[in-house]
Amino acid sequence: MAMAMPVVASTYFGLKPTASRPLIECAMPSSRTGTIRVIVNGAGKDIGRAAIAAISKARGMELAGAIDPLLVGMDAGEIANLDEPLEVPVLNDLVMLLTSLSQSRTAGVLVDFSEPYSVYDNVRQATAFGMRSVVHVPGVDMDVIASLSKFCEKASMGCIISPTLSIGSLLLEKAAMTAAYHYDHVEIVESRPDTSVCPSPDTIQLANNLSGLGQTYNKNDLSTDSAARGAVVGDGVRVHSMALPGLCSSMEVHFSAPGEVLSIKHDMTNLQSLMPGLLLAIRRVVRLKSLVYGLEKFL
Repeated sequence: MAMAMPVVASTYFGLKPTASRPLIECAMPSSRTGTIRVIVNGAGKDIGRAAIAAISKARGMELAGAIDPLLVGMDAGEIANLDEPLEVPVLNDLVMLLTSLSQSRTAGVLVDFSEPYSVYDNVRQATAFGMRSVVHVPGVDMDVIASLSKFCEKASMGCIISPTLSIGSLLLEKAAMTAAYHYDHVEIVESRPDTSVCPSPDTIQLANNLSGLGQTYNKNDLSTDSAARGAVVGDGVRVHSMALPGLCSSMEVHFSAPGEVLSIKHDMTNLQSLMPGLLLAIRRVVRLKSLVYGLEKFL
């Protein structure tokens, strides 16, 4: 049976119950042995909505809370376009939600889709309340990650910070790193539907990983004078970004040697492609006692 939290939602939301807007209480999902209780922070974002749907349908998981400042009071199932409400209201107070869930002995995970500036505090708060964290927020500073790593290790609490949740993208990266030992020329071409982040975190991560293999690529073509040749990242890796409305997110890696070209490509048509990686991260993080950077460590 659901247990009502001590704070009544009508007071917290600043709303008064009416016939058309009934009183909503912050309900805690039922506790089942072995069930992972998940909070989604950034529930109103497209990826947050997809995550709510995936978590609510995943075996061994239940949505324990949703955080978003713009959708306070709405049902999480409603914003995720599910057929039925989940009876989990969207809140805007992470600490209050963590406080209520900390009373449960079942495993808890905070999934953070917030902003780079808030990741540090969010992970520390979740850790302090005995919850693990899965973070998928582009642009988190590496100094922040290093500080959180020390904090999580000291607290013996797990955390996964991953620039990408796409298993296909990670498999492309593994294949590219294997191929890189055999080729002297490499260029990465990405396609995106917008210019919000170019190059994307996935592309930068791949270029940096290829740069850590002890060789310099494109040795005769390292000039940055021509913008049409793209950016040079790391040890000579050429990166090109194409952004047009209507394009799916795509990454191609082209290697060349005398007489041959090897091309590896991965396309993402929608956010559903990230959900298997997210569920994998949630299941793995509850077993960790420190911070792990990159979902590829679990493939």
